[in-house]
Amino acid sequence: MARVVVVGSINVDLIFRVTRLPQPGETLSGSSFEIGYGGKGANQAVMAALLGGEVTLLGCVGNDPFGQRCLENLRQQGVDISFIKRCEVPTGTAVVLVDDGAENAIVVVAGANAAVSAEQIRASRQIIEQADIVVAQLETPIEAAKEAFTLARAKGVKTLLNPAPYVPEVRELLPLCDLCVPNEIELAELISAPVYPSGNLSPVVDALLAQGPTAVLVTLGARGSWYQDREQSLRVEAVTVNAVDPTGAGDAYIGSLALDLARNLPIESAMKRASAVAALTVTRVGAQQSFPKRDEVEKFQTQQG
Repeated sequence: MARVVVVGSINVDLIFRVTRLPQPGETLSGSSFEIGYGGKGANQAVMAALLGGEVTLLGCVGNDPFGQRCLENLRQQGVDISFIKRCEVPTGTAVVLVDDGAENAIVVVAGANAAVSAEQIRASRQIIEQADIVVAQLETPIEAAKEAFTLARAKGVKTLLNPAPYVPEVRELLPLCDLCVPNEIELAELISAPVYPSGNLSPVVDALLAQGPTAVLVTLGARGSWYQDREQSLRVEAVTVNAVDPTGAGDAYIGSLALDLARNLPIESAMKRASAVAALTVTRVGAQQSFPKRDEVEKFQTQQG
């Protein structure tokens, strides 16, 4: 079984449905409320586990009821929680507003996620060195991701970086990653230049490759995804569906992609399945609760031809 280690955030999501997103100073009546589970790290770990991976999550939650609920949810989803620490600060929390047009606005308070440390990662060295791929994002301190990637690279373990949310210090990680997966906004921030997705992406991706990653995969939402390394480039079209809520779709894509790369699938095949996973995700409300299971994805891809 493919082994995936994710270093990342764990959140409780407070999800509000509204007819439209509010303006500054405006109060709106919502149509529904629910508590879900998120954090980019947890989302990506859950998606990889639902698709059949052996997944370990390295992160922190608080010694509070939200933290306990997060741990129970991760366990139920098949994620190994043995290396998650309990901290004396509140569990990370996100407030998510979703409107009738499937647009969203999110406010995240890091809480315990800010306590993930390089020391914690070093204590988890064995599980990292036994992995097939290590995945990191930027909702936890960059020192933790850097330590994880350094340990992984020393043992020939693949590394995947999702540079979100963007911080300038991310450039320290670029030479340590086998695959960097930004969206078009993050790509523009990484190269400090505009990106025009309707045009030829090769020159702007070359600018990112020059900063150190072995390969780059740019997610473009409804316009699909673009992969490029120093020998080839390819584009995979998005799967067209009626979107209800985009929350978590990018993380679902990353989780699926990471698992298939851990299985040594060709990059184009991995991109196509990740696109199908993301498409199914946006047809449902929420993050992890919207993620499809392996049999659903296989059936969907068969129907798509």
